[in-house]
Amino acid sequence: MHRRILMGAVAAAIAVTAASSAFAADAPHKPAHARASKAANVTRLKLTPSSPQLAACMPNARVRITVKSTVDTLGFDTFRIRARHLAPKRDYTVFFLETAGQPFGAAEYIGDITTNKYGNANNKFNLIVDEAFSSTVVDGQRVRVDLNQVGMWFADPADDDFCIGDTGQVTPFDGDNEAGVQAFNSAHTRPLPAP
Repeated sequence: MHRRILMGAVAAAIAVTAASSAFAADAPHKPAHARASKAANVTRLKLTPSSPQLAACMPNARVRITVKSTVDTLGFDTFRIRARHLAPKRDYTVFFLETAGQPFGAAEYIGDITTNKYGNANNKFNLIVDEAFSSTVVDGQRVRVDLNQVGMWFADPADDDFCIGDTGQVTPFDGDNEAGVQAFNSAHTRPLPAP
């Protein structure tokens, strides 16, 4: 009795193995690299001070941005900003822009960074970068404007006084509609990816 059960189990195992082998032979073989998930495209850029005066006030300032393009697989891209030796203990607003410098054109507010006592910050935003755009009307026609430049502003109008003095200048580049001057932008680097 045990021998019949054992022989039946062996026969069933051979049948399953044969069926699996036949199915595998019909299926196209994918090399290991094709099965691995596609690595994210990475874009790196550096922001520079928006004026010679700001560059002189923050001579060692470094702002580096790394974008991992993962919107097609994750539904968002990763935008990491690392800042070193900026004016310390300040908030900066970050925008995607149509044009890096004035008049800036269309803009999208994406977040804030705050520097520590050494002027350093490290932030990561999960958002759509590669397809960032604005829709506007020009001559009665709706047009798409790609936002593939980056700008950073002093979030408080008084935060730029250490460098340019108290000019009384207030810009609208903060959530409360009161910011200082643009501190850094991407005018001297390649733009972000566009569709």
